[in-house]
Amino acid sequence: MSVVGLLLAGGQSRRMGGGDKALRLLGGVSLLERVIARLRPQVGALVINANGDPARFAGFDLPVVADSVPDFAGPLAGVLAGLDWAAAQQPDCEFVASVATDAPFLPRDLVARLMHGLSEAGADLCCAASGGRAHPVFGLWPVRLCEDLRRAVVVEGVRKVDEWTSRHKIVTVPFSDHPVDPFFNANRPADLVAAAALLAVAETS
Repeated sequence: MSVVGLLLAGGQSRRMGGGDKALRLLGGVSLLERVIARLRPQVGALVINANGDPARFAGFDLPVVADSVPDFAGPLAGVLAGLDWAAAQQPDCEFVASVATDAPFLPRDLVARLMHGLSEAGADLCCAASGGRAHPVFGLWPVRLCEDLRRAVVVEGVRKVDEWTSRHKIVTVPFSDHPVDPFFNANRPADLVAAAALLAVAETS
């Protein structure tokens, strides 16, 4: 199936001190560039979800879509923006695979394993997990549920991912967190230091 990769970069990065967390450097390479390198081979197209001036992402040569819901409404608003873009620009696309752009070690087989888990369970939605913890923003979202999500976010004011996904059949696919948790995310400056120490191991996985 055709899958669009959605790079979620629409947050305010408060714990990182503001600015674009995805553009912070890790080993001389931006977090976003590292995430793109891992996700691009897994999908048919990529789109960045970010608010503000899209010109700051011009060097990546990718489409940038902002939230249609104001005031930084959270990851569901970003997913909705990705679903809208996929429906308009990739009409053959059935699923959007979302990832956080502060997770430089995301699995190179993420999309394939999520698709397999979804199919095996006959589920509507699928998300990843590691170390006994679910990571709902690393997930598969069917384009057919776009209007359902819009109603939840825009009309009902739903903001928590779990609140909406619990309305549908969702399956969680576990990933090993050894030797490195593939969903390690850099929220704070100290996390970038920790990530740098993991680079050598993570780049072989």
